[in-house]
Amino acid sequence: MLLLRNIAFYLAFYIGSAFISAIAALSSYVRPKWVRPICDNWSHWHHWCCTRLLGLTIEITGTRPDVPALYAIKHESFFEAIAMAHTFDHPAGVAKRELFDIPGWGRAGLAYGLIPVAREQGAKALRSMLKAAKPALDQGRPIVIFPEGTRVPHGTQPPLQSGFAALYKLFGLPVVPVAVNSGPVYGPFLKKRGTITWHFGEMIEPGLPRQEVAARVHAGINALNDAVETETAVEGENA
Repeated sequence: MLLLRNIAFYLAFYIGSAFISAIAALSSYVRPKWVRPICDNWSHWHHWCCTRLLGLTIEITGTRPDVPALYAIKHESFFEAIAMAHTFDHPAGVAKRELFDIPGWGRAGLAYGLIPVAREQGAKALRSMLKAAKPALDQGRPIVIFPEGTRVPHGTQPPLQSGFAALYKLFGLPVVPVAVNSGPVYGPFLKKRGTITWHFGEMIEPGLPRQEVAARVHAGINALNDAVETETAVEGENA
């Protein structure tokens, strides 16, 4: 049954993705304003495939603020990157510059309002990101970033990338840490039936010292990891 669910998911999602991506790329040339609803529908299609074909349950806990904010998200799998548009209202996600070199996708991503980052360029990259993010900031859109910089295995807690604190200062927004536990069920190949939780942590005000905000965000995005470890420890004591 697990294998059949995965086959159905891959066929439905990737065939649908090829069609939707082609339409988004074409729209970026002829009618850029259509790119947003097309990309949003791609994320909604992914949600449907996850819940109906894979049998996943998606939960949201905590409180998401109704003010513009910088969302710092745990990154355990491709799930949270694809589900971003379904979970947030027209998010401006920060993505590595290389992704925008993909034919069609890159142009559509820019039209949607994603923010490229060239990590190797240091301070120059931060200035470019601030310029790219300005339209989203002016529109009050949520800014989304994976502060660990890349996908990490569930249960691991690497330090945040150094650029996160700089972005927090440049954007001048409150930051909301978001824990996601997609790793155990949304594998790179096989996806298992289970529950993925988005947990919105307490909003952190702008203007805090670098070390303080980094520590609070690090704790917030790893909240679900801590919960899993605590439950495991309790089960071990009761065994």
